[in-house]
Amino acid sequence: MIGPDPYTPRSGDDSFDVVSYDLDLRYRVHTNRLEGTALVNAVATQRTRSVRLDLIGLRASRVRVDGDARTKFTQDAAGLRVTPPQALEVGEEFSIEVRYAGAPRPRRSRWGMIGWEELEDGVLVASQPVGAPTWFPCNDRPDDRARFRIAITTDPEYTVAATGVPHPPVRLGGLTRWEFVSEVPTATYLAAVHIGPYRESALGPVRLMAPAPLVTAARRWFSDVPRILDCFEEAFGPYPQEGCTVVVTADPLEIPLEAQGLVVFGANHFEPDAARLVPHEIAHQWFGNSVGVERWRDIWLNEGFACYAEWLWSEASGGPDIATLADEHHARLQALPQDLVISDPGPALMFDDRVYKRGALTLEALRRRVGADVFADLLHTWVREHRHALASTEAFRDCVARVAGAAAAALLRDWLDTAALPPLPARLPPPAVKRWARPPGSRD
Repeated sequence: MIGPDPYTPRSGDDSFDVVSYDLDLRYRVHTNRLEGTALVNAVATQRTRSVRLDLIGLRASRVRVDGDARTKFTQDAAGLRVTPPQALEVGEEFSIEVRYAGAPRPRRSRWGMIGWEELEDGVLVASQPVGAPTWFPCNDRPDDRARFRIAITTDPEYTVAATGVPHPPVRLGGLTRWEFVSEVPTATYLAAVHIGPYRESALGPVRLMAPAPLVTAARRWFSDVPRILDCFEEAFGPYPQEGCTVVVTADPLEIPLEAQGLVVFGANHFEPDAARLVPHEIAHQWFGNSVGVERWRDIWLNEGFACYAEWLWSEASGGPDIATLADEHHARLQALPQDLVISDPGPALMFDDRVYKRGALTLEALRRRVGADVFADLLHTWVREHRHALASTEAFRDCVARVAGAAAAALLRDWLDTAALPPLPARLPPPAVKRWARPPGSRD
């Protein structure tokens, strides 16, 4: 517990930390009706008379703390205020059971409409950064990670993909029940549910979910994902999630999005200009989903690393090398306003593309300064030390100082803490072998 996040001050409650969420949902696609029971297992971090859960657009009908019917609750547009019969003491374990229902919909935010979203035939969840309360009651803080069990009972013609390891579906009356269990610590914004007329197929270790008319195109478009995973394991360390699922919607999506162990793309992303987004979203399984930010101001640790991973895969697979891509993006950033500090960009600009690209350029500047071997050691150390844990910009500075020395850490000040764009150091020699390049004509 580190207190409310100033970028999202109306989200979350710092008086408790969640240990696990147990969600039992019943959803009818054609009527957009959701009925749910959520069991939130938690620990009090301070003495408190009441706690707050975020819940938006859905109505709670019953709330119990540790099963006690004397529990009181009130609900407003942003969530539930829950008052147990006795005050909670520091370190006390407790459970909140919430029964709720309604027609889920995305919430309006300064970052657009986010959360539970109906498709032409199905639904998806895209919660970053504050959309999770549109489908379950939660403590919606990026630093409050928990285990998840998600059960969804829905119409039998649909397939469900969600955060966690899937159990075999079970017929339940005229419906089908799907269950997913995740034992890795997961932020609320990274928990996801996707429901649609999907066909499941395998690409090596990857589960691919796509509507029947898109299966062939999806298998071709994502055929490199197993190799991307191998490449990133070599560059960053072992794959940190319990599985890897790629979901493809027939609906066009503005952007693809990552969740824990899962990524979702629209069919509109099957085009050359969007190819870089595949390694970007896969890289988030290391950066963002395993190594997670304590505060939203540190979002460059998610997006800068994922953008750098795009360049790494380009070089490794026979495309433009890292240095060339970095030089190109550096020139583009020089032509844009230099009024953003990426170590604290502010909530309005935290998803600005300059945060992404300058974050990646920061890593390339480090690589050029310390050399490829030391930089590789730095990446492995950073990922290993913060596996399924919270990270901050200050922690990254400390890691750089320990692995690469004080001079390398000092370089970060100009890149992270000032608005003016620094020059890139001189290029390193190009790699001798592009070991992940495909032979010509082998993609299909």
